[in-house]
Amino acid sequence: MTAFFALATSLLWGLADFGGGVLTRRLPALTVVVVSQGIAAAVLGAIVVATGGWSEAGPRLWFACAAGLAGPVALICFYKALALGPMGVVSPLGTLSVAIPVGVGLFLGERPGPVQAMGIAVAVAGVILAGGPQMRGAPVQRRAIVLTLIAALGFGTVFVLIAEASTTVTGLLLALFVQRVVSVGVGGAALYVSVRRGAPALPATGFPWPSLPALAFVGLADVAANGTYAVAARLGPVTVAAVLASLYPVVTALAARGFLSERLRTLQTAGAGLALLGTVLLATG
Repeated sequence: MTAFFALATSLLWGLADFGGGVLTRRLPALTVVVVSQGIAAAVLGAIVVATGGWSEAGPRLWFACAAGLAGPVALICFYKALALGPMGVVSPLGTLSVAIPVGVGLFLGERPGPVQAMGIAVAVAGVILAGGPQMRGAPVQRRAIVLTLIAALGFGTVFVLIAEASTTVTGLLLALFVQRVVSVGVGGAALYVSVRRGAPALPATGFPWPSLPALAFVGLADVAANGTYAVAARLGPVTVAAVLASLYPVVTALAARGFLSERLRTLQTAGAGLALLGTVLLATG
């Protein structure tokens, strides 16, 4: 079950990242984050009220608040990097976020078996190769890489915090709601400051209402991924859950190939194959 929920996390995050990257080519990254996370917060709020999640309020919600502070920074940096693209290069670099939860898991005493250790190494190598990162080139590429590394640090921090934010399903829903409320608050404040400094919050043509379903999907897929990751981390070793959840760049790269016709080179295809092999080793180890 750990593998199932962690792989579901990869699928959801991969599609959310693809959607967020595409939307950021039309809208400012801050606007994408605030609107998408705002929709997710509204939906989660309704679910929390319906399930009585408020009864689960406790000290663990501080972890959710901290995740809400780190999340917007990571998302804004990542969406900007994806907009600079290409996605097949930027997204796999985001997998470096796995180092934080894996490191925490090892520090707390988790020791994966030999097969799982091999799977971790194969999967991480495969995801990095799947992007075929280009460290040379135009300044815009270097900027994208820096933004991605900042995002990876933020994502890794969110991984650790959200896994500690609850112990029950209703508590998880409340934690995710609190995280999103904080995220919207932080993102909204940053958007206000940005607009005060002269940066536009919307394109000249106004709010692109046809993009609203896509914004909703990005927000809801992102919050669902946080939820499935928290469940995966509870059911099994964090080291395994984090690595499997970090396969999302393969999904983003394949989506970019299918919808944007971004070409996958031989190295990227081989990397995707290694990532899948690592997944099998982790799931069977």
